[in-house]
Amino acid sequence: MLFSVIVPVYNVADYLPKCMDSLLRQQCGDWEIILVDDGATDGKCPALCDEYGAKYPALVRVIHQANGGLGAARNTGIDAARGDYLLCLDSDDTIAPNTLARLAEEIEKTHADMYVFSFRYVEESGEERPAEPRASRVDGEPTTLAASPELLLDPPMAWCRLCRRELYTDNGIRFPGRVWYEDLCTTPSLLLKAGSIVQLEDPFYGYLLRQGSIMRSSNLKRNLEILNALDMARAPFEAAGLTEQYGPWLSYLAVTSVLDAARRVLTADPRAEYLPEFLNYVKQNYPDYRRCELLPRLGRKKRILLRLLEGKHYTLARNLFRLAGKLKS
Repeated sequence: MLFSVIVPVYNVADYLPKCMDSLLRQQCGDWEIILVDDGATDGKCPALCDEYGAKYPALVRVIHQANGGLGAARNTGIDAARGDYLLCLDSDDTIAPNTLARLAEEIEKTHADMYVFSFRYVEESGEERPAEPRASRVDGEPTTLAASPELLLDPPMAWCRLCRRELYTDNGIRFPGRVWYEDLCTTPSLLLKAGSIVQLEDPFYGYLLRQGSIMRSSNLKRNLEILNALDMARAPFEAAGLTEQYGPWLSYLAVTSVLDAARRVLTADPRAEYLPEFLNYVKQNYPDYRRCELLPRLGRKKRILLRLLEGKHYTLARNLFRLAGKLKS
């Protein structure tokens, strides 16, 4: 079997049909869909999953489990998968109709361990907009993390990459459960272990921007979990004695990650007492971050935000970004 598409499901009855429609449109004869009902409590999702399993028994497998979070549901799918390659799809998102066919073509050509593709943001109104350009080069040729360390700076999300199943199973790589930023915890390990990686320009994935999703959650303090995720991202490099080789990339990754997380907090609550913890993490773990050779890559907005965080000008930062948003709209 070529593909296993793993779909964790939790209280998304309004979105799962569209997700499944995008999967059922795929032109691929050698694959499976694994729906992992992660203890849904909406009274709809478990039955909806079973309906798909009954209607498409040769294609859809359903697993019901006690709630363990997104990472735990993905891990269940990984352990149950029969496909050579695994694709993680969030149950409120979609993939383009040609996704699996195109990926099968690429596998036939290159047989890489990982394929990284582009994505687009989708508003609930249906309006689409492209994601920001990736940091790494996109030429369709196989590469490795050692040859292309900028891969560490691409969005780490599991759903914009297809991975050979053995990358997970042979290396004991799994997602942490019940945490935010689980992809940042895991993707660096996958990149480090991948013998070949192919970058594709195709925007296969449609990421739904909806109220209630993790990145739009009102639980602001959970953004501090980015710090634990950065520890987990660095751990495999420390274990392999590669922190010096990848030092600039890990330092830059830490800076950009804490800037993104801190901005989510300060735009909503610039008086949050834990705001200093974001930059303190960088100072403690990467004390020479200001001399990082990659720092000039920061865009203008992030350079300004970094200066404001360094000076603890949180309210000013919030006001500037709100003003910028108003001017843009």
